[in-house]
Order: sequence, then structure tokens, then C-alpha cells
Amino acid sequence: MSPVRKWGVGPYAVAVIHGGPGAPGEMAPVARELSTVKGILEPFQTETTLEGQVRELRSVITEHGMQPLTLVGFSWGAYLSWIVAARYPALIKKLILVGCPPFDEQYAAQITKTRLDRLTPETRKETQVLLTMIETPAAEDRPEDKNALFARLGDLLAHADSYAPQMAEEKSFCCQYDVFKGVWDDACDLRRKKALLHMAREITCPVIAIHGDYDPHPADGVKIPLEQELKNFRFISLKKCGHRPWIERNAAEEFYHILAQEI
Repeated sequence: MSPVRKWGVGPYAVAVIHGGPGAPGEMAPVARELSTVKGILEPFQTETTLEGQVRELRSVITEHGMQPLTLVGFSWGAYLSWIVAARYPALIKKLILVGCPPFDEQYAAQITKTRLDRLTPETRKETQVLLTMIETPAAEDRPEDKNALFARLGDLLAHADSYAPQMAEEKSFCCQYDVFKGVWDDACDLRRKKALLHMAREITCPVIAIHGDYDPHPADGVKIPLEQELKNFRFISLKKCGHRPWIERNAAEEFYHILAQEI
């Protein structure tokens, strides 16, 4: 598989960065929509370590993009974009964080509770079972079982993450649990040690956070720390909007309008 998909006509000065980790392809609708404005890169993160994904994204930017470029990172992709912008500031023109996880550990514990509280008793029970099963070691000869569990968990949590979805999330991508596990544990360690937040000292480009007011990832966990750490930062709240603004009936149009102006 190619490390990047290109949308629209070059030069490619914008890249959309997928969430997950381990969900390459979920931002395809955003790439498609923005390609009517500018050429868009859609990198695929395949490496199973955080450092590997940082190197992988840098390689795509330098080989296929027009630097400095704008990164539009969603969820985990917001963290990855943040790290790349701190490591390689000369490559990045602007950083747009969409549905970003919190930068302060004190806000992180709220996410799972908020999601579970929004589910029906039946789906809540299934979600809790899946969370337990995913943490159980998989049979070495059946690694695909974890991917199936991971995909099903994602489907259930999508209901808790959305306010009023106008369309189903595209499922043209494969959930990869090994990528999620290999990357996310290291990312959480960086957040816990505040190393992730302190990367703000190395970021020289403008940073914009776009966050739905119904997103289970607490907005204050992004807004408050980054306002304190960054000189050139804006926070934009979308009303009646969950974790994925592009699927939301009440927010998609405003979301795309903001992105079209910012890229």
C-alpha cells in the first residue's frame, strides 16, 4: 500500500492526519471535501511505534508535500501532528487540531466514563466486555481476532462520540489493534510526564484547535493547557457537535467553512 493518497491537484501543501492509532483512512471524507480548495495529502500511518509514525509522517511530508505545509490532525492524528511540528518546525506552516485528546492527565479519566454513561445498558455491557477482551493476550496464530474486537469497539463508541450524525462513518479502512497498542501506550506516557505539553516550547507555527462541545474528550483539557503554553493559539468550539465534526448534521458545514479559510 502506498504511504500516502493524494487528493486534488498539486502542489500539496495540506495533509490530513488520521486518528486511531490504527484507523488509517477515516478522514478520507475530509480530504475529499478539502481537495476542491487545495491539493491534499492523506498519509497512512502503518508503523507500530510512536517514533516510527513520527518518522513515517516526516518522510511523507518531505517526499510528497510542499513545505512548509499545514497539518490537519484528528484525535490521535492531532497528537502526532503536534509531535512532528515540535520536532521539525521548519516543515510545518500551521497546525489544526480536530477533536484533540487532552494534554493534561487529569482530564483523561473522564473520557471513558462519559462514553459509557451515554450508551444504553446493553451496549454499555458489551463495551465493557470488549474492553476486557482486548486487554487479554491474543492467540499468536489469530491476531486478526484483536482487529475484529477493536473494530466492534470503535462502532459502539462512535454512538457515544456523536451528537447528531448525518451520515455513517466510512468503513473503507481496516482497524489495526497492534498499531493502536504499540503507539498509544507511549503517547499516554508522554502525556503523563507532561513531555507532550512541554513540546509547545518547540512549536513556532500558529495552532488552532477545533472541538465539538459534545466531544467526550474534555475541551478544557486542550484549551486551558495550550492557552497557557502557546503565544499563537486559537480555540474554536462547534455547537451540537461530537468527536467527528464532518459527520455532524449541525456542525459539518461550519467545520468545512473554517478549514477552507484556514488552509
